[in-house]
Amino acid sequence: MHCLSPKMVCETKIIADEHSIPGTEKDSIIVSTSQMWTSSSLSPNSLEENLKKDTVSIREFELTDHEDVRRIFYDGIMERIPNTAFRGLKQQTKTQIIYTFITMMCFVVTKSVALTCCAPVLLMGARYYFSKKVIHSFLDCALHTDMSDIEQYYMKPAGSCFWVAVLEGKVVGIVAAQGNEEDNTVELRRMSVDSRYRGKGIAKTLGRKVLEFAMLNNYSAIVLGTTAVKLAAHKLYESLGFQHMGVTEEYTLPGMSHSFVERMFFQLRYHRYRLQLHEE
Repeated sequence: MHCLSPKMVCETKIIADEHSIPGTEKDSIIVSTSQMWTSSSLSPNSLEENLKKDTVSIREFELTDHEDVRRIFYDGIMERIPNTAFRGLKQQTKTQIIYTFITMMCFVVTKSVALTCCAPVLLMGARYYFSKKVIHSFLDCALHTDMSDIEQYYMKPAGSCFWVAVLEGKVVGIVAAQGNEEDNTVELRRMSVDSRYRGKGIAKTLGRKVLEFAMLNNYSAIVLGTTAVKLAAHKLYESLGFQHMGVTEEYTLPGMSHSFVERMFFQLRYHRYRLQLHEE
């Protein structure tokens, strides 16, 4: 399968839920609620150990992280299958009208209530099938380009980097920054958090690491693009200071065949965000 350059086609994916957007600055050091209430009864050494256990540290990618990084990325992308197939339909008014028309025509033609009731189920089944097909193709492309050699794509080039979030000695999150010398911007990419460790502010901490990197390297702006369906992901970008710059309807991912049937059952909206750091 032909895969375009990941700089062109592989957009950022941020995994976030409604509880992953802390509202204060304290989320760079994360302490569980139970520890906050019982801290007075703990010895200084025990408290220090518990704080260290629940503190998320961000460090640069190492070769030994490769398996964990690919797992977190893979799991995060696979979550997009049901999200795109079902949640995404809420944002596709035109598609909803088409599906309603098809269901009504089914009744007109067959005069069968049973068959008409089956129509929405078949339509949702088709959406899931095409969502799975396209996203698997996108995943295959990513795993054979930048995610196959993180060292080459992100660690060696000047102005780019890849980080992992570590909690309790485990890699629980990832994020990348890829610089663009032509317009002096850096792209936030590949952000994802292990589903077992969400709700701890890890995604926001990773995002702040990219902000810090951009400022240290004197980039004028940070950009990102996403097809995320969940509203919480977009709230996360806004909480980091990003401004929504526009949306592309019926966005095309690598691996799509562009057939009429595929376009009917698989649609994506591509959102562009930008955080201006300083004027050129």
